[in-house]
Amino acid sequence: MKLINPIIDLFFPPVCMACNSYLSDKSLQICIDCRHDLPVTNFHFDNSDYVKKVFYGRVEIENATALLRFHKKGIVQQLMHNLKYRGHENIGELLGDWLGEELATIKAYNEIDLVIPVPLHKTKLKKRGYNQVAKFGQRIAKAINADYEDNVLVKTSATKTQVFKNRESRWLQKDGIFTVQNEERLEGKHILLVDDIITTGATIEACANILTKTHNNKLSVATMAIA
Repeated sequence: MKLINPIIDLFFPPVCMACNSYLSDKSLQICIDCRHDLPVTNFHFDNSDYVKKVFYGRVEIENATALLRFHKKGIVQQLMHNLKYRGHENIGELLGDWLGEELATIKAYNEIDLVIPVPLHKTKLKKRGYNQVAKFGQRIAKAINADYEDNVLVKTSATKTQVFKNRESRWLQKDGIFTVQNEERLEGKHILLVDDIITTGATIEACANILTKTHNNKLSVATMAIA
């Protein structure tokens, strides 16, 4: 194994998941330059309501944050693309460890009981092989000493890509495509719902309405990025 790894690195050298430059240390995943250039929001440190305002008048959210700002053709978009479509689940681990370490220092997030990822439909999950949010949520749950549950919130209908849909049509398409099982696990809990990117907030809203409908619980939100 000690011999094989250098040979593999020779022909397939590790590269930064954001800029594709070669890495001298493949455990970094993101080069030092990109790490410094990532557009960190610091919303949770600044007590910012920026993310919560996305949901004002739509669904009640206790706390909400996003680690990074998403810009088209930026390094965060490259990270998300590698995470979702190129099998690099370790990006979810990296971002989960990063955000989890920060949330662990904040009292409001230490009151979380349960971390739940926005689910994929079973067809897409089978095709991709993993939910890109899973590792992110697991690492956050570990950092804030909360339980992680991926068999409570279920996506019951497959949906096509929604990049070019407006907010109204996106919401109509989302309505009714999520359901809850093992409902007893939600009762009286403070839930942290995690996802990759917030754009219009329609996905989070649809999930939130299902999770908080009849279970006497509270909901917070944490995502990798916000557009």
